[in-house]
Amino acid sequence: MARAAAAEFARAAVSACAARGAFRVALAGGSTPIAAYETLADPRGPHRQAVPWEKVHVFFGDERQVPPDSRLSNAFMAKEALLRHVPIPPDQVHRIRGENPDPDRAAEEYEEILRDRFRLGGSERPRFDLVLLGMGADGHTASLFPGSRGLEEQNRLAIATEAPVEPTGRITLTLPVLNAAAETLVLVTGAAKGPAFARVRAGGPLPAARLRPVDGSLLWLLDRAAAAAAA
Repeated sequence: MARAAAAEFARAAVSACAARGAFRVALAGGSTPIAAYETLADPRGPHRQAVPWEKVHVFFGDERQVPPDSRLSNAFMAKEALLRHVPIPPDQVHRIRGENPDPDRAAEEYEEILRDRFRLGGSERPRFDLVLLGMGADGHTASLFPGSRGLEEQNRLAIATEAPVEPTGRITLTLPVLNAAAETLVLVTGAAKGPAFARVRAGGPLPAARLRPVDGSLLWLLDRAAAAAAA
């Protein structure tokens, strides 16, 4: 699954750079994408040389309310697994400032970054070339959890929300932003997540089931354990 995800990332990056001169991607956090990031960064692998890293602009789907050097930080994980190993210009990596003690302000600041980098006006939304996501055993994606008020947000680009597990403070992109992407790739690993994927596939009321790109593609990648448990 990690190899397939890395290949899809590389394909999307090469295609976007050829068409528009840049590749704008929102990275997933948590443990699920680590192997894919390491595969991309592997100097012996096929993708390290294929991706035009100097044209890659990195954003994040969500962040935990922790310092950037915390091992719980999504930005820290991405840095260790991928970003410090590839030549992306530092000013093209745009992290969410999870260390801000005011999560609402952190969300506002990230929305300002998105508006500036995508040159948005009014009610426009950023269109990522690729959004990478994971899914939890409860069906959450990014930091949009079952029952979260953020699931109904239609106007904001990023919001503060809460998780049912520590660290509870989160900042996340909203569903309208996720669904505006040109391509969405959802990675699912482990038998514990198989039942949630089965519910999503059946149209159940889970956050991940609300990933419905308006004008883009949605691809789910499951490892063997998750696929077997979802059967």
